[in-house]
Amino acid sequence: MQDKNNTQYFKVEKEQQIQVDDVLEIVYSALREKGYNPVNQIVGYIMSGDPTYITSHRNARSLIMKVERDELVEEILRRYIQSNSWG
Repeated sequence: MQDKNNTQYFKVEKEQQIQVDDVLEIVYSALREKGYNPVNQIVGYIMSGDPTYITSHRNARSLIMKVERDELVEEILRRYIQSNSWG
């Protein structure tokens, strides 16, 4: 029997942080695997905020919803600028 006078400890493990570029890679792959056009679907999600643009395959919908849409745009733009040697 537990002593009701003592404080009980409850520890919640922190969810592992995932990088925005990793989220985009996983979502892109999941959309391709399901036969969708990943660019169109990701743009639809970014523009509308509607998560149904993203498949739930490989937990992609849940992952992308953990990232702010402006962070997605920033990462995509950052990659585009780097690939074109503008920066």
